[in-house]
Amino acid sequence: MSRTLLALKLLFIISTITLAQRPNIVWITAEDLSPRLACYGDYLAHTPHLDQLAHEGITYTRAFSTYGVCSPSRHSIIMGMYPNSNGAGAMRTHIRTSALKDITDPELLSIPVYEATPPPYARCFTEYLRMSGYYCTNNAKTDYQFKPPVTAWDKSSQEAHWRHRPDPATPFFAVFNFEVTHESKIHEPPSPEVTDPNRVIVPPYYPNTKTVRLDMAHHYDNIVALDQQIGLLLQQLKDDGLLDNTIIFFFGDHGDGLPRAKRWVYDSGISVPLIIRFPDKRLAATKNDDLVSFVDFAPTVLSLGNTEIPNHFEGQAFLGEAKTSPRSHIFAFRDRMDPAFETIRAIRDDRFKYIRNYRPELPYIGFIPYRDRMLMMQEILQLDKEGKLGPDQWQFSSKSKPIEELYDTENDPHEIKNLASDPVYFSKMQELRIALQQFQKRYEDLGMLPEADLIKRLWPPDGVQPKTGNPEFRLINNHLKIICESDGASIAFRKKGESVWQLYSKAVDLDNQSLYEAQAIRLGWKPSEIVSH
Repeated sequence: MSRTLLALKLLFIISTITLAQRPNIVWITAEDLSPRLACYGDYLAHTPHLDQLAHEGITYTRAFSTYGVCSPSRHSIIMGMYPNSNGAGAMRTHIRTSALKDITDPELLSIPVYEATPPPYARCFTEYLRMSGYYCTNNAKTDYQFKPPVTAWDKSSQEAHWRHRPDPATPFFAVFNFEVTHESKIHEPPSPEVTDPNRVIVPPYYPNTKTVRLDMAHHYDNIVALDQQIGLLLQQLKDDGLLDNTIIFFFGDHGDGLPRAKRWVYDSGISVPLIIRFPDKRLAATKNDDLVSFVDFAPTVLSLGNTEIPNHFEGQAFLGEAKTSPRSHIFAFRDRMDPAFETIRAIRDDRFKYIRNYRPELPYIGFIPYRDRMLMMQEILQLDKEGKLGPDQWQFSSKSKPIEELYDTENDPHEIKNLASDPVYFSKMQELRIALQQFQKRYEDLGMLPEADLIKRLWPPDGVQPKTGNPEFRLINNHLKIICESDGASIAFRKKGESVWQLYSKAVDLDNQSLYEAQAIRLGWKPSEIVSH
């Protein structure tokens, strides 16, 4: 039996599982946020709502995104797979970045536009939840490296909310994304209104200047605003009487939106806050030091929702009935970031991080005009030009990179002392080097291909995006069956005239008054035409 047929069989099994005793699950995501919260020992921002959430929940101290930027990391989350497995590593593969608007460099202008394309047996993990009876909403960012399919969510918009589910007894999975901490909110900011810049602790990889302090203080101001917005959402759960049967996740989508954090594989770029509150407040006010990766989120939610986990997932459940033993390593990546070419791979255990630079001839910072809008970055670039950056800021000033890096994150949490040439650590480096090589062998690393070749792998043989075949209707004993010959396609259907798509999983009971329409979607391909019956 093919993996696609197995996936379809799994969907059928999922659709028959009882909804009894299933918890609601709410995800609260914050953009561009490192663990700058009191529960992580940083008390500068006043965050009473998140403090209370941590007091009632579990604080994970070693949670990591797969990339130091949103799009590839969000691909990890929605697919339960590493982005480099599906051609999703470069930043915004399917959109021509505005950074290329006014440039003439032929290499930069030749950057292709394409959609990441998972294998046919892979689906957005929310489809498995929908099949099992969950009402799934997303408010509202997608950014999955492919156009978001209508099969992924019951509702995905600024209005998406659990309150719109058709039956209040239906369990729900609801995502709310908050943008107030995004990198762009620090571009040309006003003076900080809450945070005293003189109280900001400047990490050693930054020059300790007024401009740096002001931008960091404004970031803390945005964290205060984030907490207030989250407080309103938590109050809605309370007002609706849902706190006693809802699991709450809070996490950042990658590290801070600051220079040498966002887009980097150091902990400043991939370490995220993660707080999980259970309805019965189990393990309240505790800390968990297990390694957790974004690829683990999808299987964990399915585990908590008593929904069978597909075999193709590359992550592992860290909670629920399908919980496994803690992982020994997390993996991080950096590929092209907008117009800045790069290839970096990293592996981290509970203490040491090994980094392999495949483009050592390139500087760390690259050409990223969007990042350079930040005042502190403009100052760093000017100080570098004048030769005034200090020795701890070498990752900004270096015009090339070592092939390998090794950091002791316990004694060097800012990762500025490269131990790769120290014989004391050769055995540790070899251990992590081999583990990384084994990982790359197990999960084919498509990010190692030039993008022109990558597209041909995703869309063989010529790199031309395929189109999903049109769905077909078949009437069998007053039941309407919908099929699609495209391998791996999911099908959405609705009564003609309705706006909301339903996910097709079994034959539809016909009534004589209704006409139906359907669309088939294969991730990374063009969707089919909308076909009517």
